[in-house]
Amino acid sequence: MGLALLVGACGDDDDKTCDPVAATGCDEGLACEVVTGGTPACYAPVIVRGDVFDLTDNAGIGGARVVALDVNGSPQSSVAVTVDGNYDLRIPSERDADGAPVALTLTLRVDAAGFQAFPSGIRQPIPIDTSGAVKGDDGGYMIETAQTQVGLLPLAAGGGTASLAGNVELAPSRNGVLVVAESGTTGHSAIADRDGAYQIFNLPDGAYTVRAYSLEANYTPGMITLAGTQAGELDLALDAATTSTVSGTVNLVEGATPTSVILVVASTFDPLLARGETPPGLRAPNPGTAPNIDGPFSIAGVPAGRYVVLAGFENDGSVRDQSGTGGTSLVYIDVVGGQDLPIVDGFKVTKAIPIVSPGATMAESVTSPPVLTWVKDSSAKDYHVQVFDALGTIVMDHHTNDGAIVAVPFSGPLTPGMYYQFRVTSYDDASPTPFALANTEDLRGVFFSP
Repeated sequence: MGLALLVGACGDDDDKTCDPVAATGCDEGLACEVVTGGTPACYAPVIVRGDVFDLTDNAGIGGARVVALDVNGSPQSSVAVTVDGNYDLRIPSERDADGAPVALTLTLRVDAAGFQAFPSGIRQPIPIDTSGAVKGDDGGYMIETAQTQVGLLPLAAGGGTASLAGNVELAPSRNGVLVVAESGTTGHSAIADRDGAYQIFNLPDGAYTVRAYSLEANYTPGMITLAGTQAGELDLALDAATTSTVSGTVNLVEGATPTSVILVVASTFDPLLARGETPPGLRAPNPGTAPNIDGPFSIAGVPAGRYVVLAGFENDGSVRDQSGTGGTSLVYIDVVGGQDLPIVDGFKVTKAIPIVSPGATMAESVTSPPVLTWVKDSSAKDYHVQVFDALGTIVMDHHTNDGAIVAVPFSGPLTPGMYYQFRVTSYDDASPTPFALANTEDLRGVFFSP
């Protein structure tokens, strides 16, 4: 009876259907949803509920922007702005014949003034499975789990305090849009929500070129100058220029397994952390497909811009070869609208050094300085161990000078609320000229102090 009541709420005319794209045709408080094998109907919504808090003191953060993204990185919600740290995020969800939401995997993007965005740096998104939604008395579904509670790290004092907000024109595909405000070679980013609204926080004084990046679409850049606590406004429109295809070849060596390739906007790339922002969908194979690249690859629909091409970045058992021979350097490319770009040099990818602990599979909580442990590289004569905090500072830098040592105690600070990542690079000889063999994976080895 509850389902019939909700469907009937689309209107008194039995022939009338609601429109899930335009979000019209339903009574207030109901959402027009796609129905598997049927026509769209009105239902009580699916809500993601959580809070955003300061990792250093657990205080709620007001004014944080929360957007839900799908496996492609495209927004599945309008933005929710926290009040005292709490938020409710309405998620459009396909329904089965009984009105239950079809399982969907989401992640959250969270931005706030004075805080590092999540995810960013060494902190990666945590998937939220909507199949765990709990049905309420009103027929709606609620998702409230540990994954919907998001802690943010305060930025260092003296950083930028300006902000920039606006709307991007959405292409018919409604693919996700990454907006980047660039000053010089440094970019600050945000993901536009389902309606095209964006806001970028923590901008230093300066003149900015603002670009939007979206699969299968180009945008006309905008210009703005910001200072102090100014809240700038700038909308971005679609450009008629066609997109491009980027292609190349991955060479697997030393037991490497099939991998993936992503494009990172160059102005957001941190060479120290080897991290940056990837526009939604700019991946081979397509997002949601397991890494399977073991030779030629291509990424179609690439918008104009400057990118870093990363192979072996995901947790797939493979990493970029850093031996210094051909095909091992970071590759920067400039994509021009409508011009395909074949990358001549291949990308050499090798087998990663497996991590034992901490952070072998996901970020791991530690209450005391951990012992950093990895699997022996049979050819190693030395291991270089570095630990970074979430703000990109090296807090430990150590050489074992002994290939038999595969564990060292963490000697850096263990600050409550801070996240850390350890990385290990093996070398064939400690002197006089070390030769890099392999390293641990880019996204593993993360630990934090609660």
